[in-house]
Amino acid sequence: MEKQEKPTLLSKIKSMLHVDLRRMFTMRLFYILAGIIIVVPILILVMTSMMNSSGDDAGSSFTSVWQMLGTLSSNQSAGMDILSMCNINLLYFGMAVLVSIFVSDDFKSGYAKNLFTTRGRKINYVVSKTLTCVLVGMIYILLFIIGSIIGGSIVGLSFGLEGFNIGNLLCCILSKLLLMLVFVPIFVLAGTIGKQRLWLSMIASFGIGMLLFTMIPMITPLDSTALNPLLILVGGLLFSAGLGAISTVVLKKTSLV
Repeated sequence: MEKQEKPTLLSKIKSMLHVDLRRMFTMRLFYILAGIIIVVPILILVMTSMMNSSGDDAGSSFTSVWQMLGTLSSNQSAGMDILSMCNINLLYFGMAVLVSIFVSDDFKSGYAKNLFTTRGRKINYVVSKTLTCVLVGMIYILLFIIGSIIGGSIVGLSFGLEGFNIGNLLCCILSKLLLMLVFVPIFVLAGTIGKQRLWLSMIASFGIGMLLFTMIPMITPLDSTALNPLLILVGGLLFSAGLGAISTVVLKKTSLV
């Protein structure tokens, strides 16, 4: 009789990842947020353009589509204005909502408890959740950029590259994508702490996210170089590994109900 091979760690993670991806892409919330993310930059650009044409807050309006992604490193100010608040960086807070709900639903439905008591290892769960939500976060980043391009075309904003080049822009976008490796593990950790208490997960996610929010423009400016995504990738992998280990410990040391 042929001996059955024991599943490897990689195969177990791959199996759990497949389940999480299927669950994510069948969630109504995923598509609702996707629609909102495309519409929001369009509304922001249209409304600020109307304010500018009427003479209100003219100094706080967008003059370029790419300002929806950030500002030049030389133009960043300590204060918060509409250009620093109403841009793609808000998307990381949207991910806090999605991740918190995604993790919380596992504990509310009993799926997580059943998984851990049958075949699932807690580290596999954390890795799968992190990879799934990072992928979704990157998709949302690209959708926001598409919405910004559509909104910019509607109001006639400039697509010119003033103070940076196409290479800088691509490095900026890549930096935004890779930054999900920093934020998602934070939100997954908050979810494992809150479990079925969604309110606790969201408060923790928003609280920690606010501490890092002011750093986003500094590390992902429009004039980013190849060093920016490289450093974010290294930092993101360290964040994912470190916070993933903490999330695993939290699941092992706390009750699942």
